[in-house]
Amino acid sequence: MILFMEPEASVIVESGVDLTSEQMAELRELAGSRDVPADVALRARIVLWSGEGRRRKDIAELAGVAPLTVDRCKARYAERGLAGLEEKRRGGPRTQVPPQVRARVIALTRMSPPAESGLSHWSTRTLLSAPRQRGLQICRLRLPRFESWLRHTETKGP
Repeated sequence: MILFMEPEASVIVESGVDLTSEQMAELRELAGSRDVPADVALRARIVLWSGEGRRRKDIAELAGVAPLTVDRCKARYAERGLAGLEEKRRGGPRTQVPPQVRARVIALTRMSPPAESGLSHWSTRTLLSAPRQRGLQICRLRLPRFESWLRHTETKGP
């Protein structure tokens, strides 16, 4: 196995991945499976082709990816084995407003505005500021999200 550095990328590239017969069998099974995501199967094929001794440029052409992607797949497989073929987790989901807070905000919409406001009905601004005045900790309550909550509760009921 020969290691060298690619000038356009700071990724160590192997001129072929040494695979055991068990690893080749695992990769073939993974590459042909319908139960794994397509990107995982593609990465398995890339590593397999590399283990067969194909050139980096040929593998990239066969897989329809950039040569740097071939290098990354091989490096990740070398580091973590089959787990390296899985998609890296990206940033977590956006934080959601807890259901209890959401329920309290929606309950406010069904009440009359405070008497000291002098309003006969809720305006958008007073309705959006009311949760903060009642001690609910909400960083940002935006009108589109608020309106979608209201539509959702109107169709489902209380």
